[in-house]
Amino acid sequence: MRTQTSSEEIHDTSSQRMKYLQLVDHILKLIETDQLHLNDRLPSLKQLEQQFHMSKETVLKGLNYLLEKGIIESVYRKGYYVRKKSVEHNFRIFLLLDKMNPMRDKFYHTLFDAMKDKADIDVYFHHHNAKVFEKLIIENLHSYTHFVVAAYLKEEVSAILNQIPASKRILIDFDQPHLLGSYSSIYQDFKSDIFDALTKVKQKLKKYKQLILIVPAEAFHANSVIEGFLQFCQQNHYPYTIQHEIATNNFHKGNVYITFNKYDTDDVTLIKLVRKKKYHLGEDIGLISYNDTDVKEVLEGGITVISSDFEAMARTVAETIEQKQRIRQRNPTKIILRNSL
Repeated sequence: MRTQTSSEEIHDTSSQRMKYLQLVDHILKLIETDQLHLNDRLPSLKQLEQQFHMSKETVLKGLNYLLEKGIIESVYRKGYYVRKKSVEHNFRIFLLLDKMNPMRDKFYHTLFDAMKDKADIDVYFHHHNAKVFEKLIIENLHSYTHFVVAAYLKEEVSAILNQIPASKRILIDFDQPHLLGSYSSIYQDFKSDIFDALTKVKQKLKKYKQLILIVPAEAFHANSVIEGFLQFCQQNHYPYTIQHEIATNNFHKGNVYITFNKYDTDDVTLIKLVRKKKYHLGEDIGLISYNDTDVKEVLEGGITVISSDFEAMARTVAETIEQKQRIRQRNPTKIILRNSL
Protein backbone atom coordinates (compact mmCIF):
# COMPACT_ATOMS: atom_id res chain seq x y z
CA MET A 1 0.00 0.00 0.00
CA ARG A 2 1.49 3.33 -1.00
CA THR A 3 0.44 5.36 2.04
CA GLN A 4 0.36 4.54 5.70
CA THR A 5 -2.89 5.22 7.52
CA SER A 6 -3.36 4.92 11.24
CA SER A 7 -6.03 2.77 12.84
CA GLU A 8 -7.50 5.92 14.38
CA GLU A 9 -7.92 7.45 10.92
CA ILE A 10 -9.97 4.56 9.59
CA HIS A 11 -12.29 4.76 12.60
CA ASP A 12 -13.00 8.48 12.16
CA THR A 13 -16.17 7.56 10.29
CA SER A 14 -19.52 7.19 12.04
CA SER A 15 -19.56 4.56 14.74
CA GLN A 16 -22.74 3.27 13.14
CA ARG A 17 -20.77 2.22 10.07
CA MET A 18 -19.88 -1.47 10.43
CA LYS A 19 -16.17 -2.16 10.75
CA TYR A 20 -15.84 -4.16 7.55
CA LEU A 21 -17.49 -1.34 5.59
CA GLN A 22 -15.06 1.14 7.14
CA LEU A 23 -12.26 -0.97 5.65
CA VAL A 24 -14.12 -1.04 2.30
CA ASP A 25 -14.47 2.75 2.34
CA HIS A 26 -10.78 3.15 3.15
CA ILE A 27 -9.61 0.95 0.26
CA LEU A 28 -12.02 2.63 -2.16
CA LYS A 29 -10.71 6.03 -1.10
CA LEU A 30 -7.12 4.92 -1.80
CA ILE A 31 -8.17 3.74 -5.26
CA GLU A 32 -10.18 6.87 -6.06
CA THR A 33 -7.30 9.17 -5.00
CA ASP A 34 -4.78 7.16 -7.07
CA GLN A 35 -2.87 5.98 -4.03
CA LEU A 36 -3.74 2.49 -5.28
CA HIS A 37 -3.73 1.85 -9.02
CA LEU A 38 -5.15 -0.88 -11.26
CA ASN A 39 -3.23 -4.15 -10.80
CA ASP A 40 -1.62 -2.97 -7.55
CA ARG A 41 -1.49 -5.62 -4.83
CA LEU A 42 -3.24 -4.91 -1.54
CA PRO A 43 -1.47 -5.53 1.78
CA SER A 44 -1.69 -9.08 3.06
CA LEU A 45 -4.51 -10.26 5.30
CA LYS A 46 -2.17 -10.26 8.30
CA GLN A 47 -0.96 -6.72 7.53
CA LEU A 48 -4.54 -5.41 7.34
CA GLU A 49 -5.43 -7.12 10.63
CA GLN A 50 -2.48 -5.55 12.40
CA GLN A 51 -2.72 -2.11 10.82
CA PHE A 52 -6.39 -1.58 11.58
CA HIS A 53 -6.78 -3.75 14.71
CA MET A 54 -9.49 -5.83 13.09
CA SER A 55 -10.14 -9.55 13.38
CA LYS A 56 -9.36 -11.83 10.47
CA GLU A 57 -13.11 -12.41 9.97
CA THR A 58 -13.81 -8.66 9.75
CA VAL A 59 -11.02 -8.07 7.23
CA LEU A 60 -12.18 -11.02 5.10
CA LYS A 61 -15.75 -9.71 5.15
CA GLY A 62 -14.52 -6.36 3.80
CA LEU A 63 -12.37 -7.99 1.13
CA ASN A 64 -15.21 -10.30 0.11
CA TYR A 65 -17.47 -7.28 -0.31
CA LEU A 66 -14.95 -5.74 -2.71
CA LEU A 67 -14.60 -9.09 -4.51
CA GLU A 68 -18.37 -9.24 -5.04
CA LYS A 69 -18.33 -5.77 -6.55
CA GLY A 70 -15.47 -6.67 -8.88
CA ILE A 71 -13.20 -3.98 -7.40
CA ILE A 72 -10.50 -6.45 -6.39
CA GLU A 73 -9.55 -9.95 -7.50
CA SER A 74 -8.09 -12.79 -5.47
CA VAL A 75 -5.11 -14.52 -7.08
CA TYR A 76 -4.28 -17.92 -5.61
CA ARG A 77 -1.22 -17.81 -3.33
CA LYS A 78 -0.44 -14.24 -4.37
CA GLY A 79 -3.03 -12.03 -2.70
CA TYR A 80 -5.59 -9.41 -3.66
CA TYR A 81 -5.21 -7.05 -6.63
CA VAL A 82 -7.07 -3.92 -7.74
CA ARG A 83 -9.15 -4.64 -10.87
CA LYS A 84 -11.60 -1.71 -11.11
CA LYS A 85 -11.52 1.95 -10.15
CA SER A 86 -15.05 2.25 -8.79
CA VAL A 87 -18.34 0.49 -8.10
CA GLU A 88 -20.35 1.19 -11.26
CA HIS A 89 -23.36 -0.94 -10.28
CA ASN A 90 -24.90 -2.15 -7.06
CA PHE A 91 -25.02 -5.80 -8.13
CA ARG A 92 -22.79 -8.36 -9.84
CA ILE A 93 -24.74 -11.34 -11.16
CA PHE A 94 -23.27 -14.77 -11.88
CA LEU A 95 -25.65 -16.33 -14.43
CA LEU A 96 -25.06 -20.06 -14.92
CA LEU A 97 -27.09 -21.65 -17.72
CA ASP A 98 -27.11 -25.16 -19.13
CA LYS A 99 -26.86 -23.97 -22.74
CA MET A 100 -27.91 -21.13 -25.00
CA ASN A 101 -31.11 -21.62 -26.99
CA PRO A 102 -34.02 -19.33 -27.94
CA MET A 103 -35.60 -19.66 -24.49
CA ARG A 104 -32.38 -18.91 -22.62
CA ASP A 105 -31.72 -16.05 -25.03
CA LYS A 106 -35.11 -14.52 -24.15
CA PHE A 107 -34.35 -14.91 -20.45
CA TYR A 108 -30.90 -13.34 -20.72
CA HIS A 109 -31.92 -10.32 -22.78
CA THR A 110 -34.94 -9.60 -20.57
CA LEU A 111 -32.77 -9.81 -17.45
CA PHE A 112 -30.10 -7.63 -19.08
CA ASP A 113 -32.64 -4.98 -20.09
CA ALA A 114 -34.11 -4.94 -16.57
CA MET A 115 -30.73 -4.72 -14.81
CA LYS A 116 -28.41 -2.97 -17.29
CA ASP A 117 -28.23 0.22 -15.22
CA LYS A 118 -27.98 -1.63 -11.91
CA ALA A 119 -25.87 -4.76 -12.41
CA ASP A 120 -22.97 -6.38 -14.19
CA ILE A 121 -24.00 -9.80 -15.54
CA ASP A 122 -21.49 -12.52 -16.42
CA VAL A 123 -22.85 -15.57 -18.24
CA TYR A 124 -21.43 -19.09 -17.89
CA PHE A 125 -22.52 -22.47 -19.31
CA HIS A 126 -22.20 -25.92 -17.72
CA HIS A 127 -23.61 -28.02 -20.63
CA HIS A 128 -25.02 -30.55 -18.13
CA ASN A 129 -21.49 -31.43 -16.99
CA ALA A 130 -21.36 -31.75 -13.20
CA LYS A 131 -17.59 -31.15 -13.01
CA VAL A 132 -17.86 -27.94 -15.03
CA PHE A 133 -20.87 -26.92 -12.92
CA GLU A 134 -18.93 -27.38 -9.68
CA LYS A 135 -15.75 -25.72 -10.94
CA LEU A 136 -17.55 -22.59 -12.14
CA ILE A 137 -19.42 -22.14 -8.87
CA ILE A 138 -16.51 -22.85 -6.53
CA GLU A 139 -14.10 -20.58 -8.42
CA ASN A 140 -16.56 -17.67 -8.29
CA LEU A 141 -18.07 -18.02 -4.80
CA HIS A 142 -16.69 -14.69 -3.55
CA SER A 143 -16.93 -12.68 -6.76
CA TYR A 144 -20.66 -11.94 -7.10
CA THR A 145 -23.56 -10.52 -5.14
CA HIS A 146 -26.05 -12.99 -6.68
CA PHE A 147 -25.92 -16.42 -8.32
CA VAL A 148 -28.71 -17.17 -10.81
CA VAL A 149 -28.47 -20.86 -11.70
CA ALA A 150 -30.27 -23.28 -14.02
CA ALA A 151 -29.31 -26.56 -12.35
CA TYR A 152 -30.32 -29.10 -15.00
CA LEU A 153 -28.02 -32.05 -14.31
CA LYS A 154 -28.46 -35.79 -13.89
CA GLU A 155 -26.16 -35.78 -10.86
CA GLU A 156 -27.14 -34.63 -7.37
CA VAL A 157 -25.74 -31.09 -7.05
CA SER A 158 -27.39 -29.80 -3.88
CA ALA A 159 -24.07 -29.97 -1.96
CA ILE A 160 -22.50 -27.65 -4.53
CA LEU A 161 -25.45 -25.24 -4.52
CA ASN A 162 -25.44 -25.17 -0.73
CA GLN A 163 -21.97 -23.61 -0.83
CA ILE A 164 -23.59 -20.49 -2.30
CA PRO A 165 -24.98 -18.43 0.60
CA ALA A 166 -28.76 -18.84 0.56
CA SER A 167 -29.31 -15.07 0.38
CA LYS A 168 -27.36 -14.96 -2.91
CA ARG A 169 -28.85 -18.13 -4.43
CA ILE A 170 -31.59 -17.87 -7.09
CA LEU A 171 -32.60 -21.03 -8.94
CA ILE A 172 -34.43 -20.82 -12.24
CA ASP A 173 -36.45 -23.42 -14.13
CA PHE A 174 -35.84 -26.33 -11.76
CA ASP A 175 -36.00 -26.22 -7.97
CA GLN A 176 -33.41 -28.65 -6.61
CA PRO A 177 -34.27 -30.74 -3.53
CA HIS A 178 -32.20 -30.81 -0.32
CA LEU A 179 -31.16 -27.15 -0.36
CA LEU A 180 -30.47 -25.30 2.88
CA GLY A 181 -31.48 -21.84 3.98
CA SER A 182 -33.95 -19.29 2.70
CA TYR A 183 -33.21 -18.91 -1.01
CA SER A 184 -35.18 -17.89 -4.11
CA SER A 185 -36.52 -20.15 -6.82
CA ILE A 186 -38.57 -19.31 -9.91
CA TYR A 187 -39.35 -22.74 -11.29
CA GLN A 188 -41.39 -24.66 -13.81
CA ASP A 189 -43.81 -27.26 -12.44
CA PHE A 190 -43.59 -29.66 -15.36
CA LYS A 191 -46.22 -32.07 -14.05
CA SER A 192 -48.84 -29.40 -13.44
CA ASP A 193 -47.90 -27.46 -16.59
CA ILE A 194 -48.72 -30.28 -19.03
CA PHE A 195 -51.84 -31.31 -17.10
CA ASP A 196 -53.19 -27.76 -17.06
CA ALA A 197 -52.31 -27.16 -20.72
CA LEU A 198 -54.03 -30.31 -21.97
CA THR A 199 -57.07 -29.57 -19.82
CA LYS A 200 -57.43 -26.16 -21.51
CA VAL A 201 -57.54 -27.74 -25.00
CA LYS A 202 -59.62 -30.78 -24.02
CA GLN A 203 -62.39 -29.89 -26.45
CA LYS A 204 -59.89 -29.69 -29.32
CA LEU A 205 -58.47 -33.11 -28.42
CA LYS A 206 -61.87 -34.81 -28.79
CA LYS A 207 -61.55 -35.04 -32.58
CA TYR A 208 -58.46 -37.25 -32.21
CA LYS A 209 -58.24 -40.92 -31.21
CA GLN A 210 -54.95 -41.21 -29.35
CA LEU A 211 -52.54 -38.92 -27.52
CA ILE A 212 -48.84 -39.80 -27.99
CA LEU A 213 -46.08 -38.33 -25.81
CA ILE A 214 -42.62 -38.39 -27.40
CA VAL A 215 -40.10 -38.53 -24.54
CA PRO A 216 -36.39 -38.13 -25.40
CA ALA A 217 -34.37 -40.62 -23.35
CA GLU A 218 -31.96 -37.88 -22.22
CA ALA A 219 -34.61 -35.34 -21.09
CA PHE A 220 -33.92 -34.24 -17.50
CA HIS A 221 -37.52 -33.38 -16.66
CA ALA A 222 -39.08 -36.36 -18.48
CA ASN A 223 -40.48 -38.09 -15.36
CA SER A 224 -42.41 -35.00 -14.26
CA VAL A 225 -43.85 -34.47 -17.74
CA ILE A 226 -44.86 -38.15 -17.92
CA GLU A 227 -46.61 -37.94 -14.54
CA GLY A 228 -48.70 -34.95 -15.64
CA PHE A 229 -49.44 -36.58 -19.01
CA LEU A 230 -50.62 -39.81 -17.39
CA GLN A 231 -52.74 -37.92 -14.87
CA PHE A 232 -54.58 -36.13 -17.69
CA CYS A 233 -55.07 -39.23 -19.86
CA GLN A 234 -56.26 -41.43 -17.00
CA GLN A 235 -58.62 -38.85 -15.48
CA ASN A 236 -60.18 -38.19 -18.90
CA HIS A 237 -60.11 -41.83 -20.09
CA TYR A 238 -58.02 -40.81 -23.09
CA PRO A 239 -56.12 -43.52 -25.05
CA TYR A 240 -52.38 -42.81 -24.91
CA THR A 241 -48.93 -44.05 -25.85
CA ILE A 242 -45.46 -43.00 -24.62
CA GLN A 243 -42.56 -43.34 -27.08
CA HIS A 244 -38.92 -42.21 -27.26
CA GLU A 245 -39.27 -41.20 -30.91
CA ILE A 246 -41.88 -40.88 -33.63
CA ALA A 247 -42.45 -44.34 -35.08
CA THR A 248 -43.71 -44.86 -38.65
CA ASN A 249 -45.43 -48.17 -37.86
CA ASN A 250 -48.11 -46.51 -35.71
CA PHE A 251 -48.30 -43.17 -37.49
CA HIS A 252 -52.01 -43.02 -38.22
CA LYS A 253 -54.77 -40.51 -38.68
CA GLY A 254 -56.24 -39.52 -35.35
CA ASN A 255 -52.91 -39.29 -33.46
CA VAL A 256 -52.01 -36.21 -31.43
CA TYR A 257 -48.31 -35.87 -30.66
CA ILE A 258 -46.67 -33.95 -27.82
CA THR A 259 -42.96 -33.31 -28.42
CA PHE A 260 -40.20 -31.72 -26.34
CA ASN A 261 -37.02 -32.61 -28.15
CA LYS A 262 -34.47 -29.89 -27.38
CA TYR A 263 -33.57 -29.44 -31.06
CA ASP A 264 -37.18 -29.85 -32.33
CA THR A 265 -36.11 -32.75 -34.58
CA ASP A 266 -39.27 -34.68 -33.64
CA ASP A 267 -41.37 -31.82 -35.02
CA VAL A 268 -39.45 -31.96 -38.29
CA THR A 269 -39.83 -35.76 -38.51
CA LEU A 270 -43.56 -35.51 -37.87
CA ILE A 271 -44.13 -32.75 -40.45
CA LYS A 272 -42.22 -34.76 -43.08
CA LEU A 273 -44.41 -37.81 -42.40
CA VAL A 274 -47.58 -35.70 -42.61
CA ARG A 275 -46.49 -34.40 -46.02
CA LYS A 276 -45.40 -37.84 -47.25
CA LYS A 277 -48.77 -39.40 -46.40
CA LYS A 278 -50.66 -36.35 -47.67
CA TYR A 279 -52.30 -35.86 -44.29
CA HIS A 280 -53.38 -32.47 -42.96
CA LEU A 281 -51.73 -31.17 -39.79
CA GLY A 282 -54.40 -29.97 -37.39
CA GLU A 283 -57.03 -32.26 -38.93
CA ASP A 284 -55.65 -35.77 -39.49
CA ILE A 285 -52.67 -35.41 -37.15
CA GLY A 286 -52.32 -33.08 -34.17
CA LEU A 287 -49.09 -31.60 -32.84
CA ILE A 288 -48.32 -29.86 -29.54
CA SER A 289 -44.69 -28.81 -29.14
CA TYR A 290 -42.84 -27.57 -26.06
CA ASN A 291 -41.34 -24.05 -25.96
CA ASP A 292 -42.39 -21.31 -28.35
CA THR A 293 -40.07 -19.87 -31.01
CA ASP A 294 -40.55 -17.49 -33.91
CA VAL A 295 -40.28 -20.43 -36.32
CA LYS A 296 -43.07 -22.36 -34.60
CA GLU A 297 -45.33 -19.32 -34.89
CA VAL A 298 -45.22 -19.52 -38.71
CA LEU A 299 -44.26 -23.15 -39.52
CA GLU A 300 -47.10 -25.08 -41.21
CA GLY A 301 -49.48 -22.23 -40.46
CA GLY A 302 -48.49 -22.25 -36.76
CA ILE A 303 -47.54 -24.94 -34.24
CA THR A 304 -49.47 -25.19 -30.97
CA VAL A 305 -47.04 -24.89 -28.05
CA ILE A 306 -46.81 -25.35 -24.31
CA SER A 307 -44.37 -22.66 -23.27
CA SER A 308 -43.13 -21.20 -20.01
CA ASP A 309 -42.87 -17.41 -19.95
CA PHE A 310 -39.09 -16.93 -19.78
CA GLU A 311 -39.42 -13.16 -20.01
CA ALA A 312 -41.63 -13.19 -16.90
CA MET A 313 -39.08 -15.44 -15.20
CA ALA A 314 -36.31 -12.93 -15.91
CA ARG A 315 -38.39 -9.99 -14.68
CA THR A 316 -39.13 -11.85 -11.45
CA VAL A 317 -35.42 -12.54 -10.96
CA ALA A 318 -34.65 -8.85 -11.47
CA GLU A 319 -37.32 -7.79 -8.95
CA THR A 320 -36.05 -10.34 -6.44
CA ILE A 321 -32.52 -8.93 -6.66
CA GLU A 322 -33.50 -5.26 -6.63
CA GLN A 323 -35.99 -5.58 -3.77
CA LYS A 324 -33.81 -7.99 -1.77
CA GLN A 325 -36.63 -10.52 -1.59
CA ARG A 326 -36.67 -14.28 -1.09
CA ILE A 327 -39.40 -15.95 -3.13
CA ARG A 328 -40.38 -19.47 -4.17
CA GLN A 329 -42.66 -19.07 -7.16
CA ARG A 330 -43.97 -21.23 -10.00
CA ASN A 331 -43.30 -19.50 -13.31
CA PRO A 332 -46.35 -19.00 -15.54
CA THR A 333 -46.73 -21.49 -18.40
CA LYS A 334 -49.36 -21.24 -21.12
CA ILE A 335 -50.58 -23.18 -24.11
CA ILE A 336 -50.73 -21.16 -27.33
CA LEU A 337 -53.33 -22.62 -29.68
CA ARG A 338 -52.42 -22.60 -33.39
CA ASN A 339 -53.30 -24.50 -36.57
CA SER A 340 -51.44 -27.74 -35.70
CA LEU A 341 -54.23 -28.70 -33.30
